[in-house]
Amino acid sequence: MLLLAISLCLAACLSPCTLAATANGGKPLVTAITKDPATSLYTSPLKDSRPLVIDLSGPLIWSTCDRSHPTLQCHHHDCAHAHSYHPPGCPHTGYGKADEEDRFRCKCTARPYNPVAGRSATGDLTRTKLSANATDGTNPLYSVSFPAVASCAPASLLDRLPAGAVGVAGLASSRVALPAQVARTQNVADKFTLCLPRGGGDGVAVFGGGPLVLTGHPIDLTSTLTYTPLLRKRGSPAYYLSVKAIAVDEAQVQLPGDPLATGGVVLSTTAPYTALRPDVYRPVVDAFDKALKLQSNSKRVPAVAPFELCYDLRTLPGPTRIGWLVPDIILMLENGKNWTFTGLSSMVISQVGCFGFVEMKLEKGGYAGAPAVEIGGFQMEDHALQFDLEKQLLGFAMVPFFISCHNFNFTQSH
Repeated sequence: MLLLAISLCLAACLSPCTLAATANGGKPLVTAITKDPATSLYTSPLKDSRPLVIDLSGPLIWSTCDRSHPTLQCHHHDCAHAHSYHPPGCPHTGYGKADEEDRFRCKCTARPYNPVAGRSATGDLTRTKLSANATDGTNPLYSVSFPAVASCAPASLLDRLPAGAVGVAGLASSRVALPAQVARTQNVADKFTLCLPRGGGDGVAVFGGGPLVLTGHPIDLTSTLTYTPLLRKRGSPAYYLSVKAIAVDEAQVQLPGDPLATGGVVLSTTAPYTALRPDVYRPVVDAFDKALKLQSNSKRVPAVAPFELCYDLRTLPGPTRIGWLVPDIILMLENGKNWTFTGLSSMVISQVGCFGFVEMKLEKGGYAGAPAVEIGGFQMEDHALQFDLEKQLLGFAMVPFFISCHNFNFTQSH
């Protein structure tokens, strides 16, 4: 009778939403994505409705922690996964340290990394609660709270992150990154779809597969995707693409050597604009400027940091509903497919119009280890990007010009 009473008490303490999530299971999760205007970083309210910065290259989840928090032991399998990748310049120094209260117990520590400040720290590996909403791909259905392995971090590691952010949600190909943990806890596919917002308003992320339908466009965006292989680079959890060439308005840009093969093309949500290594940047910038002059009477104006090529808006062709009619930038992919950036994704407009690709700033090692191209957030905005980690494929499609990533209906379905 005592066991029955305890069971009934526990059942009564569970919320209807928790019961629904347990009974149904297998629902993808949806969360809003907000672009911070001060830092151009993307955040999602995953931890107690507080924002975590979205990092496509991040191999784990980390945040500040309360003083009293559980700690995983060094022999736990998630401890080993947390040490699969280490921040740049951070040597492997073991899985943990002795517990202050029990010297025979080894507390697992991890190395959380701030990708903006380029700094890492040491923090306990712990268990935390994250939350999102189950979805049918059109609306949120009900709230879901789920456990996640994460690293604690000191408040000082939040430097240069958006105001109010409490950490980083890594989305990389790692067992302790957010997508893999959602797949395990929710019994859903190991894939996720991003639709990054441009300007004000929220974009959307869906974890676990499923459709993605935006208001004003009844077609599932994931049914319109073009796919290309995702590549892995030794020692890195980041997502790379096999790009054979870069073209400007169908004319292939002549690059010195074979930088795309040796350096690779990586995707980054913490780089505000696409950065080109110097040996790639100069040929692409010159080709764009030349092609634009051939098709219009464009007039150069003084550069506006961080951009070099800026033009008087009155001399640019357009604008139209599909953006400024400037030369397309085309990534020619391994499988014969192309990822094309039109004027909507290549031009940054303020008082003037600037070509939104920047020259990569190299570390002391120079070209060694640096990607040839780092595709930044601005170029990925208003695209549906599906990362299928089971098949190691990236699906991509530009959102139709008459809607945007802001158009997901976050009103809960009844």
